[in-house]
Amino acid sequence: MLINKLVILGLGLIGGSLAAALREAGQVNQVVAWGRRESTLARGLELGLIDSFSLDLDEVLADADVVVVATPTLLAEELVNRVLDRVGPDTVVTDVASVKGNIYRAVQAQRATVPGNLVLGHPIAGSEKSGVDAAKADLFDRHRVILTPSEETDAKAELLIRKMWQATGAEVVSMSIPDHDRVLAATSHLPHVLAFALVDALSGLDSSQDIFRFAAGGFRDFTRIASSDPTMWSEISLANKEALLETIDAFDAHLAKLRSSIETGDLESIAATFTHAKSARDHFSRLMDERQSQLPDKD
Repeated sequence: MLINKLVILGLGLIGGSLAAALREAGQVNQVVAWGRRESTLARGLELGLIDSFSLDLDEVLADADVVVVATPTLLAEELVNRVLDRVGPDTVVTDVASVKGNIYRAVQAQRATVPGNLVLGHPIAGSEKSGVDAAKADLFDRHRVILTPSEETDAKAELLIRKMWQATGAEVVSMSIPDHDRVLAATSHLPHVLAFALVDALSGLDSSQDIFRFAAGGFRDFTRIASSDPTMWSEISLANKEALLETIDAFDAHLAKLRSSIETGDLESIAATFTHAKSARDHFSRLMDERQSQLPDKD
């Protein structure tokens, strides 16, 4: 048994799926959850994801081996510090938030030294669906989880969290906190901002009903993520503001250049942009296919 008592703070899609995956893998003995809504926690108990729950943070943290902060990003800043104030060095504290820098800086601001039992992490898996009812045991299977250990992180604590995610079928990699936030700004946060902005802009046009009525599969695929939780993504946008703004500015400059080419009828420039984009996307697809073929099946 890898973990005797696992505590999940925030029982939504990610927290619920982690509990389900570790149960299925036989790597956790007891799962206890905390949250602000008793109805959500009761639903997790009904679904068999957890063994018990409490609205009292001190109660659930008692004798915890691993604590996973699975709340929205801005709340995680506060909650990680509250947990670290209440647990000893043998309890490993981790998270699943999409931004790492804001949490690390919040911990730095509250104490002289960042505790070694803190291992920040981010599973690159999810769905446009949210909530505990969307939880599923195979959510992380053959997906990446990024750990962002700092110079203060204890090696044994990091290894435990690495093994925990590997038990869910995930591929675990390590990355610095600044690199993580820059990469996620480009690959996840910007695409969500663009999808939300595009749907919002088109919905305000006089012809919006016809636009959505006759939209083809490409539009549906591109805008699927605009069905994601707007509150969560609003918080992520602010938590990773610096890196996201840099990425938005770079994209905005590139879009302005493409707009100018269209306006002036520069077919060669437009075709060059589209050709380069197709080549890059095809290369990315090949890399993804190769990576998927090399990943071992979950035991």
